Amino acid sequence: MFGQCITAVGWVGGTIPEDGENLIELPMADVMNGGVVVGAALAGKRPIYVVRYQGFQWFNFSIIGNYAAKSSELWKVNCPIFIRSIGMEGGMGPVAGSSHHGIAYRMPGVKVCSPMTSREYTEIYNTFMEDNCPYYVSEHRVSHSYTGALLDTEVEKPDWVLFPYSITRFSAEEAAKERGKVSVYHQVWIRPLGISDRQIQRLKESKYGGVVLDGDYPNGIARQIAHDLMLKSGKKVYVLALKEVA
Repeated sequence: MFGQCITAVGWVGGTIPEDGENLIELPMADVMNGGVVVGAALAGKRPIYVVRYQGFQWFNFSIIGNYAAKSSELWKVNCPIFIRSIGMEGGMGPVAGSSHHGIAYRMPGVKVCSPMTSREYTEIYNTFMEDNCPYYVSEHRVSHSYTGALLDTEVEKPDWVLFPYSITRFSAEEAAKERGKVSVYHQVWIRPLGISDRQIQRLKESKYGGVVLDGDYPNGIARQIAHDLMLKSGKKVYVLALKEVA
C-alpha cells in the first residue's frame, strides 16, 4: 500500500491497521508519486494507492491516467492499480473537499466506482483482483463508519426516479421517505455504467422523470449519465450535484 501520511494520526480515517505490513510512505511530491505506483503495478505488485483527498488527484492521477490507463486500454500491457480516492466534506475547500471522480472518467482504460458500504467495497476489491486495469475507487469518509446496507426503493409508476452516486446516496434515501412515490436506485459503478434496463423502464413509467445526484461537479459525469438516460427513456432527467462557480 502506497500513500502520503498513511501512518500519520488517524491512519486515514481508521481504515489502515496500525500494525499493517507493506505500508510505503511516499514524499510530498504529488505528481511523481503516481509514477512510483505505476512502476509497482508494472512489476506485478497490484498496489493499493491511497489518496487522502480526492482533489489531490489533479496531481496524483496524472501519470496513472496517462500511462497505466492507456497501457491497459491501448497497448494491452497490464497495469492493475487499486486507487483509494477519498472524499470529505465540511469546509475543506475546493481542492481537498468533495468527490472528483470526473477526472478518471475522462481517461480510457480506467474503471470507476463509488462504494458506500463494506459489502460493495469487498465485491469491488474481489473484482479488481481478477482484472488487469486501474480501478478508481471513489470513497467518502462519511461511509467509513456506516455499517448498514443501502437497498433500492422501487415504487410502481413513481413520481420521480433517483439515481444517486457517492455520498448523495444517504440523502436520497431520506428524500424518498419524505416525498412518497419516489424510486431510488443506488449506483455503485460509474464506468462501466451500472444502470439496468429495469431501472430505465421504471424511469419511462415515472410521472415527472428522474434526477441524477452526485457528489462531484455537475458538468461532467452526472450530465453525461442524465443525457444518456433521457435518450433511452424519453423522460426529462435532471442533475443535482455540487454548485458550479461561474
